[in-house]
Amino acid sequence: MAQELFTTFDKQILGEITLKPSDPGTFRIWLDDQLLFCRREQGRFPELKEIKQAIRDIVEPDRSLGHSDR
Repeated sequence: MAQELFTTFDKQILGEITLKPSDPGTFRIWLDDQLLFCRREQGRFPELKEIKQAIRDIVEPDRSLGHSDR
């Protein structure tokens, strides 16, 4: 997922992607201080498409993601 996000978004936009161990069964995706996805709340893992769209909506709202927008 991290590699795909860096392929989609310029490293200057994302800066870094960090994996941080936490409670077992927890999977959260944050962008700065904004929670984009929480496995416990959603009851599933995210689709890459929805994470790309959530990031884009914050950092580059006018950008097309091509096939990920469909």
